[in-house]
Amino acid sequence: MRRVPELGLGFRDAENYKRKENKELFERIFLRTPELGRLCEPSSFFLIGEKGTGKTAYAVFLANAEYKNNVATLRYIRETDYQKFVSLKRTKNLTLSDYVSIWKVIIYLLLAEQIREKERRNPLFKGFLKFDKLSGVIDQYYQHAFSPEIQHAIQFAEEAAVTAGLIAAGLGASDKISISSSESKFQINLLYIENHFEDALRSLKLAQSHILFIDGIDIRPQSVGYDTYLECIKGLGNAVWSVNNDFFAGIKGSKGRMRVVLLVRPDIFNALGLQNQNSKVRDNSVILNWTTTYPEYRRSPIFLMADQLLAYQQDVGNPAPGSVWDYYFPYDAKNVRTAVQSPSSFITFLRYSLYRPRDILTMLSIQKENFIEEGRDASGVFRYEDFTTPAFTRKYSDYLLGEVRDHISFYYDLNDYEKVLKFFQFLDGRSRFSYTQYLKAFTRYVGFMKRNSMPIPTFCDTPDNFLQFLYDLNIICSKVDSTNSGSRFFGWCYRERSPSNIAPKVRLGVDYEVHYGLMKALDLGKHFLVDESTLDCER
Repeated sequence: MRRVPELGLGFRDAENYKRKENKELFERIFLRTPELGRLCEPSSFFLIGEKGTGKTAYAVFLANAEYKNNVATLRYIRETDYQKFVSLKRTKNLTLSDYVSIWKVIIYLLLAEQIREKERRNPLFKGFLKFDKLSGVIDQYYQHAFSPEIQHAIQFAEEAAVTAGLIAAGLGASDKISISSSESKFQINLLYIENHFEDALRSLKLAQSHILFIDGIDIRPQSVGYDTYLECIKGLGNAVWSVNNDFFAGIKGSKGRMRVVLLVRPDIFNALGLQNQNSKVRDNSVILNWTTTYPEYRRSPIFLMADQLLAYQQDVGNPAPGSVWDYYFPYDAKNVRTAVQSPSSFITFLRYSLYRPRDILTMLSIQKENFIEEGRDASGVFRYEDFTTPAFTRKYSDYLLGEVRDHISFYYDLNDYEKVLKFFQFLDGRSRFSYTQYLKAFTRYVGFMKRNSMPIPTFCDTPDNFLQFLYDLNIICSKVDSTNSGSRFFGWCYRERSPSNIAPKVRLGVDYEVHYGLMKALDLGKHFLVDESTLDCER
């Protein structure tokens, strides 16, 4: 087995695996879960998952190489793209239908370029006259230098009068007279472009299926207001549904299919305002959920993912599942009440995580870093005490708090993030508290803000709304006594989320607990270096 300092733990951000030098590594370590197969089904339009659950990783894997006759590309929405929409809204007074039309043109343009790039070496692809002429128009507009990124595609839609005129001339259309540079004709010109893209794409006979992944809507630039951002992504969500369900699904006579898939967090999906949302979650979405139970964890995808990350780099051939993990982590988790296979060290990782691959990778990276900094024997292995050192608890707690900050900054500004942290000072060091204790802390918290003339954030308008806010952030869970077993049930937002309950509600009037991984950063739990007997056992 490799020594600990020699272990390669990959990247926490899967975007790094798009680079040529990292593709082979990703091919070896990526775990092919059933969700990968479902993502290749023609009815999958949305890839839904909490931050850190691997949405980008699935898209990158499919974009890196052909998989089951599917070829894909991954495109990101960047800050400049949102700013462009802000400018468009101001100059053209955009409505939701305008946003939808713009996004449809952008999607068609990016997908057409993807098909042209992927199929250019296929001799059977020649001879589709409508598509060839449209490709010529694109080349003419971009002077044969089109960069297949969203920011360049936006320009194509923005200058709808110019591009519509080019299409009319390039295709020899008889309706040139309908093209106008008047701003009042912006929607008409977009529709004209959209229709000709659909005619060209409909004419294709594809041997392979093409998927366009769109990522990046989980980050809202601070320079773009939330309402403006929401209008933009609502238009994108509706466009994704429309092109997939109303156009691509109706194309006949082609073996290969076309599809666009939007990568989105559950809370953002809930804000898209799509009709019949519950049906779309069940029928047209792939949800990434890595939760497991302690008795079943050895067979869970999240454990197999971690084990495969360690196993791929060993010199031994085809090690038994779990054997490499057991070599590096040869200890048992504390206070496990149900029968599990030993060593049960991975349960400790589960207890400190939100059951997300990124959490596991972060813990592994921190422990390896600490191992090296402590100057330990390179031939040694990890031990249970690596979880209880201040070096680990501080680094990992800061990581989780950074995830919370990113989530809050999506909806609010950084001042509101600081206000959220302030609340925990009024818990007087408690990491576990009753509803009554929470109400007292909330009253003192709001009183502090009023005395200091601080604006009260909207998420603090009522104590129950703020409790829900903390629950949505996975900072707290609810604790309810079980009437059957006499044990306690721990309700976490990430665990209770399901296709039929995309936005679970926190239980009121019960007890609550702050996530252990955050206690250090929030200065809670004066006995932070706790024995696991004080932690919940079947979370």
